[in-house]
Amino acid sequence: MSGKIPRQFIDDLLVRVDIVDLIDSHVPLKKSGSSFVARCPFHTEKTPSFSVSRQRQLYHCFGCGVSGNAISFLMDFNHLDFVEAVEDLAGFIGVQVPREAFVNQKSVDDKQDIARLYVVLEGVAAFYSEQLRSPEGQKAVEYLKNRGLSGEVARDFGLGYAPQAWDALLARFDQKSLLDAGMLVLKEDGRAYDRFRGRLMFPIRDKRKRVIGFGGRVLDASQPKYLNSPETVLFSKGKELYGLCELLEKNARPAQILVVEGYMDVIALAQFGVVNAVAALGTATSKAHVDLLFRFSPELVFCFDGDAAGLQAAWRAVEAALPCLRDGRQIKIMLLPQGYDPDSLVREEGLVAFQQRITQAEVLSDYFFGRMGVDLNLTTMEGRSRLLAAAKPQLEKIPQGFFRDLMFNRLHELSGARVSEKVEKTAKLMTKNSVKRQLPKKSPKSNLMRKVLSLLLQHPQLAKQFEQQLLDLDVLDFAGADLLRDVLKVIAATGPENNAMLLENYRDTPHNKTIVALSNLVWDIPDGGEAGEFLGALQQLVRLSRESRMSKLIEKVSRGEALTPAEMEEYKMGGKL
Repeated sequence: MSGKIPRQFIDDLLVRVDIVDLIDSHVPLKKSGSSFVARCPFHTEKTPSFSVSRQRQLYHCFGCGVSGNAISFLMDFNHLDFVEAVEDLAGFIGVQVPREAFVNQKSVDDKQDIARLYVVLEGVAAFYSEQLRSPEGQKAVEYLKNRGLSGEVARDFGLGYAPQAWDALLARFDQKSLLDAGMLVLKEDGRAYDRFRGRLMFPIRDKRKRVIGFGGRVLDASQPKYLNSPETVLFSKGKELYGLCELLEKNARPAQILVVEGYMDVIALAQFGVVNAVAALGTATSKAHVDLLFRFSPELVFCFDGDAAGLQAAWRAVEAALPCLRDGRQIKIMLLPQGYDPDSLVREEGLVAFQQRITQAEVLSDYFFGRMGVDLNLTTMEGRSRLLAAAKPQLEKIPQGFFRDLMFNRLHELSGARVSEKVEKTAKLMTKNSVKRQLPKKSPKSNLMRKVLSLLLQHPQLAKQFEQQLLDLDVLDFAGADLLRDVLKVIAATGPENNAMLLENYRDTPHNKTIVALSNLVWDIPDGGEAGEFLGALQQLVRLSRESRMSKLIEKVSRGEALTPAEMEEYKMGGKL
């Protein structure tokens, strides 16, 4: 939608920002030796294991393993994407984010159009809010009062009223902007009219508090009862959740998020003190919704009505959630009594009883197998076979991990079939392959390579040692050598001043996890001794490489194989080239 952010600006930003000051503004830090520490903001702990290094401009938690630079922190802590984090970081030091010139003028125009839509939707939300206080809007106020909602809650959620007129918006805002934002309906004859008329209005905001669409509810018996904004460049109902913005304003990292079915459920629960509820926007709970919510909380509770439609919605939500269930995440299912929704139930039972229901909600594993076993006689082979046929394809959606293994083990217990054996073999194979892929293996050369790479990443200025020592990297032909050469190329091309800048060059690359892990290794080296330690490890690495190379040449000669001219010269020199 716009020109790229120049790499040089990102590098300059990481130089100008002190990560200690940045993180301390969000999480109070305490000095501890050469670093600063705090209790980790990304997981619950009693003693501080979250460390921030001013020298390397990185943070790392020794408890949960999270780590990164200033940009990574803002992305994780404030749930931002990369561009949003760079913009916020630039705002932290009071500079504007430049954009590289984009040859496609359409992209520039698109960016301007999108900015224009945000402005018009914010204006429409303000207009609807004003109309709630107008004489015509009093019927919406009365409706809210009858539902027991306070003015404070209406204000917090920005509720408003759309006048009955066909051109209330047309008379105040640009028609093209309104059409692009989905606020008008275009007739076949080319004339347009307001999409929302005579409705209680619910602004839908994204996580950056920008209005992206609206929902509207009728105040009489007319249909449709609820109407949402159509799909636009700003709004996609399959990816957004009502109430998430308001929830995150109150608690950026809720321990639990309650997923309900409607706008009024979210608002009514907030009225009673349940401020961790969100709702899908007239669509089934999707995988995108679940993935989004798990960015903010490790536990989700799906709260649905106990009627047939609610049961169906709950099952669809479970099916959508299965691919998202990595270890450490939990989902519960809370089905309400027949004839109740969250709004009516919390009013009748009160907050304490409603929260007790949340606490006692059924965990996904029990709900899953309870649903799968309905109407099946598991004492018969036929019943167990039907259970296997229905459950196994669903469980295969779950990512590899302990939870998946335990679910297959439960299926084994219920069916008597050893379906878990394949999972166990797969898990063992994955573990074996994972160990093979890990950079540090317990061999002298691998340990030396790990130390060389780690120290080079932590102190990019050590790259000068390669030039000063005239070391030939071509002799390095074992695991990690290609990564070492790549790191040296990046250092030569970008000239990073610290570990954080070098790390940024590997974001979203296949090497990122390895680079981050190596950057966080701790070496018992006195301050100022890094260069000597690095050079010693590097020289040993080259020596072992040459010895390995010479052994291969000797084996080749002993087998009677011909050497190339270069190999012959190297063989005569005894591996000293």
